[in-house]
Amino acid sequence: MRGLAGPVMVEVFTVATRDAKQCLDITASVDAIVRRSGAASGLCHVMVLHATAAIAINENDDPNIGVDLLRALDQAVPDHDGWLHDQIDNNAHAHIKAAIVGPSETIPIEKGELVLGRWQGIMLLEFDGPRPQRRVAVRILRDG
Repeated sequence: MRGLAGPVMVEVFTVATRDAKQCLDITASVDAIVRRSGAASGLCHVMVLHATAAIAINENDDPNIGVDLLRALDQAVPDHDGWLHDQIDNNAHAHIKAAIVGPSETIPIEKGELVLGRWQGIMLLEFDGPRPQRRVAVRILRDG
């Protein structure tokens, strides 16, 4: 889905996940949307459109950071720990982790590029995979 109305552009892309729990770097996909938008400056809002996945900004150079993050969340929120929602579809842990991390991040745009630190990337965190399609919405808000 693409939309352009004045200073706002919205685009949705999909990502397939291959593991039950996974950390995927989606920075390149988001960056491509920013470049297509032509925004010189503004804000880029990235949101996963699911209740059992999350978006985070973290290091993208060492993939072990994602592994460590998922492990830490598993320790904080164990799978199948008597969660009431497990009686419905057995994935309460995924909903809780997604709520803790959050569904979105907002990144500044300057000189047509995402303003991220040297080691930062935009990560999609899968808590209830594998899924053939996770939808991610990117909203570009141009300055001026």
